[in-house]
Amino acid sequence: MKANLISRSETASLLKELNLQWAINLPKIKNLKIHEISENESIITSKGFVAVKTSDVYLPFLGDTSLLEKFPMITVDMGAVKFICNGANVMRPGITRFSEFEKGQIVCVIEESQKKYLAVGKSLLSSQEAKSNTKGEVVKNMHYISDKFWNIGKEIKE
Repeated sequence: MKANLISRSETASLLKELNLQWAINLPKIKNLKIHEISENESIITSKGFVAVKTSDVYLPFLGDTSLLEKFPMITVDMGAVKFICNGANVMRPGITRFSEFEKGQIVCVIEESQKKYLAVGKSLLSSQEAKSNTKGEVVKNMHYISDKFWNIGKEIKE
């Protein structure tokens, strides 16, 4: 795995893209390092910041709780945990609560008893549509506990 420190202009460009995709304001970050996993996948790190890139989508890393708290959330029951941690998409019957979000927005998935983050994905419906549905997929699971990003991210020390 290659790791490269990127230039100041590349960092500014990447942060601008993250702010657009995530619809949140990130603080100024210096010295971003890109850890290439494959051609279309990488982990981006800096002091106190970790994100995942898969294809053209940027996701907050599951170990970065302070960043995850800035995103909309879906709470799932304990029956859904095993499936989500194996990469399954989040289905409406397993959802017990959710905050407001729009279709296509990055959403965090937490389990109801311990409030632990399980996954991050892209919403397939808005929260309003999800409330009116009783079945079907609500979030496309893109990064979950025990996936390759999780395992490699735990090895990378900043």
